Amino acid sequence: MPRRLEKSGFWVWVTAMIFYPLAAIGKVRPTGAEHVRREGGILLVMNHISHIDPPVDAVFVHKNGRVPRFLAKDSLFRMPVFKYMINGAGSIPVYRSTVNAGDSLVAAREALQNGKVVVIYPEGTITRDPDGWPMRARTGVARLAMDCLEHDVPVLTAARWGTRDILNAYTRKFRPFPRKKISIDVSAPVDLSRFKGREVDNELLREVTDFLMTRVRDQLAALREEPAPDEFYSSRRNPEAKKKSTGTDG
Repeated sequence: MPRRLEKSGFWVWVTAMIFYPLAAIGKVRPTGAEHVRREGGILLVMNHISHIDPPVDAVFVHKNGRVPRFLAKDSLFRMPVFKYMINGAGSIPVYRSTVNAGDSLVAAREALQNGKVVVIYPEGTITRDPDGWPMRARTGVARLAMDCLEHDVPVLTAARWGTRDILNAYTRKFRPFPRKKISIDVSAPVDLSRFKGREVDNELLREVTDFLMTRVRDQLAALREEPAPDEFYSSRRNPEAKKKSTGTDG
């Protein structure tokens, strides 16, 4: 446990007791952890490749003295016992295609402005790209990023690789042994000044979203030591991959 930890409650510690052993399945090797400042709001934008990403990412943030607040699909908040953990730990439910769809962004903005760390997987689910590269992301991350720009809250991009070798959503195979290396790379605060003062419309939201995810993709390429694809994967162009995916929202 970190020596200097953001104030937390009972359910945060319960979650930590479960997530730390889960994260220990892999050997996490982080770079850029110094960019996760010990106080103040942070929007952490990450890729999503495995069901064990949230425990690994949560422990990474927690070891840096912060309590992560995840944007997670609302169905997780209805699961027995687990709903108390994620709700008590401050996670934010995402209600898609409902009248409450915008509530998650409102709650995330409030958390950021109240000095919390909000973790978002902009793809909304485990990537459907068979090779594990990021797919076309949703624009909610851009709305949060523009709000961060307005209120001087840092936005960090991060890539993670290695968790898919432990648990693969496509093959449904769980391979905890031998322990696999998990790499996490966190960027310095992203310079979003080029977007300041522009009207927040669909064009801008898509531009900001792709800008952030391109950074994540480039960081992932560096971790994998191989070139990234030129375009983001889209299940609309690859319907068969959508049928195979078993991913859930992060």
